[in-house]
Amino acid sequence: MNKIKVYIKEASNELLHKVSWPTWEELQSSLVIVLVASLIFSLLIYGMDLAFSNLLSAFYHLFK
Repeated sequence: MNKIKVYIKEASNELLHKVSWPTWEELQSSLVIVLVASLIFSLLIYGMDLAFSNLLSAFYHLFK
């Protein structure tokens, strides 16, 4: 039990005094980058899904 207390104390000390946290402006710019990248990837995946759907639909209609 003592090891757990020491671990928690050392972890909280490290998080409070040794970690450099980003500023609010850095967080906002990172958020914008993540949102734009997510939008681009989702549109890319949607386009690929639509293309493959149409391709397979045309392929299946060949055998009807």
